[in-house]
Amino acid sequence: MTENSAKNVWLVTGAGRGLGVDIARAALAAGHAVVATARDADNVTKALGEHDDLLAVALDVTDPAAAEAAVASAVERFGRLDVLVNNAGSFNAGFFEEMSPEDFRAQIETTLFGPVNVTRAALPQLRAQRSGLVMTISSTAGIAATGDFLTAYAASKFGVEGFMEGLAPEIAPFRIKTMLVEPGFFRTELLTPQSTRYAEPSIDDYADRTAATIEAWQGMDGKQGGDPAKLADALVSLASSDTPPLRFAAGADAIELFETKAQTLLDQADAHRELSSSLAHDDA
Repeated sequence: MTENSAKNVWLVTGAGRGLGVDIARAALAAGHAVVATARDADNVTKALGEHDDLLAVALDVTDPAAAEAAVASAVERFGRLDVLVNNAGSFNAGFFEEMSPEDFRAQIETTLFGPVNVTRAALPQLRAQRSGLVMTISSTAGIAATGDFLTAYAASKFGVEGFMEGLAPEIAPFRIKTMLVEPGFFRTELLTPQSTRYAEPSIDDYADRTAATIEAWQGMDGKQGGDPAKLADALVSLASSDTPPLRFAAGADAIELFETKAQTLLDQADAHRELSSSLAHDDA
């Protein structure tokens, strides 16, 4: 982030709808310049309108060349890049056995390799500046996969968690920070038909649970407790702090899941402590 300056340049992926729109809007309201990207840049303009500090850019995050072009556009228009928000996402839902290999891979391409591609494109600019923040919207599904239909999505989000955690110490010497955001259930567009793709039911053993799970997910759409506008304001505020958190549990449900997972890990570490501790070479 720019030192001694209230105005930063943000690049937000997936800003044609959903949480990305709220983040872009909150950043603009806070006085920042925003490069808002979506597969169709017209969707950005429809959602956010025209603004002197807004640049709408077409970006498919699965295309590394397009990611490089988006970063170049940001620097050309505003002279620098301070905050990258890896937000673009989708949800390929279904039981692992029923999900096609293509759909499983597509989930990983969008929600893991998407952030990989855009971060790779942004880092040379941030490193040259010796400053910046890479904020990545993960999920509580990246902390704990609880419930059905989450294999592909959780795999991608667990990957994002590891990617960012591993990246953080590599880029810290260049004064580039990372921040993972793990939202619980927010009233975004993730569960809408535009963002969620359900696997085609094909195995009788899963039939009843498939029907029940689809009904539950669809019934939750638009009724989630979290307010994405409040989350966006919180993220803009955290991004401006001197020490953004490495992880931000977004929502009371996220806090509860963090605490449960932490206790689960402690219990698992303790369950076979004697056996686990007996595996060293005798001469060690």
